[in-house]
Amino acid sequence: MFEALSYLHLQQLWWIILSLLGGIFAFLLFIQGGQTLLFSLPENETEKSMLVNSLGRKWELGFTTLVLFGGAIFAAFPLFYATSFGGAYWVWLAILFCFIVQAVSYEYRKKPHNFLGQKTYEVFLYLNGSLGVMLIGVALSTLFSGASFRLDENFFVRWEGSLRGLEALFVPQNYLLALALFFLARLCAGLYFLSNIDSQTLHVRIRSMLLRNTFYFLPFFLGFLAWLFLKDGYGYDDNGVVFIVAFKYFDNLLAMPFVALMLVLGVVFVLIALYLGIAKTHWQAIKLMGAGIVLSVTAVFLLAGLNKTAFYPSLSSLQSSLTIQNASGSSYTLVAMSYVALLIPLVLSYIAYAWYAMDRKRIDEAEMTDPASHHY
Repeated sequence: MFEALSYLHLQQLWWIILSLLGGIFAFLLFIQGGQTLLFSLPENETEKSMLVNSLGRKWELGFTTLVLFGGAIFAAFPLFYATSFGGAYWVWLAILFCFIVQAVSYEYRKKPHNFLGQKTYEVFLYLNGSLGVMLIGVALSTLFSGASFRLDENFFVRWEGSLRGLEALFVPQNYLLALALFFLARLCAGLYFLSNIDSQTLHVRIRSMLLRNTFYFLPFFLGFLAWLFLKDGYGYDDNGVVFIVAFKYFDNLLAMPFVALMLVLGVVFVLIALYLGIAKTHWQAIKLMGAGIVLSVTAVFLLAGLNKTAFYPSLSSLQSSLTIQNASGSSYTLVAMSYVALLIPLVLSYIAYAWYAMDRKRIDEAEMTDPASHHY
């Protein structure tokens, strides 16, 4: 079946799969967003425990999706993996550290005689939700702003400078996506709490938080879109020669109407979900929010890599820029992975069922005071 596809179609297929994984991971960042609300949203320890346990039952999903995303890049686009993860390793090590302290915090926050104390682990959770998310946003922004690296004749990566990826922190435009992701994660967390926690007093404060963070989110999100569609991009011809193209990403939007529709629908779904959460306290708004985030983030990834676009521009050597054609694995690898990918719907179905089973009963104060219940 997949053997009948051309090499280019296989490369495009795997960029689409990676884009979808990126969209799913962006939705699951609501876990990190919720962690940044632990010090501002609850008014007592019981309410804080309700928030932590609501997130604690899902935190593995985000971490697993991030690992799956990295593994798929390693197999499908190994040169991208070597260039970004191997070249910009300081920024990725910082991201990994933020996710390691998250795992430790959920495990040890309520352990008896824990020498660091509960508050320390809650600070770790805030660190993961704030610094971790913003670092991911900065790293993803380099797909559009570029990075300083060169590839030699053997495709070995030489990173320019000693900061190894941290230099992206000094590019102001990268913070547009970073801050948009940060506030989007908080908004998604608020809608998730409305659906998962049974507490009217918390719901009132959640609605207020949603309204404030919507006004924080919109300028950065709209600023990112404006920067993206007005900036120069990097295209390439049939011979693989990379060149600068004015308004490249806006041209991509016009050239791929289906992707444009995904982006528009995604934004509309997010805005409707926020309205339902703020004005109606609708507990199902999280589903519309999730669909909107997956659609819009997937569309942004597709704009970065399809329509003969260099998805990882090199600022040091234009011809070293990465494309889905020069950075992908072999045809055999992509075919083999495509057959394995047929299992993805089964995995997603299992996750959906597990999610339903965990959320069948909403968290309430009685559960938090029950000594027989498991508490994070």
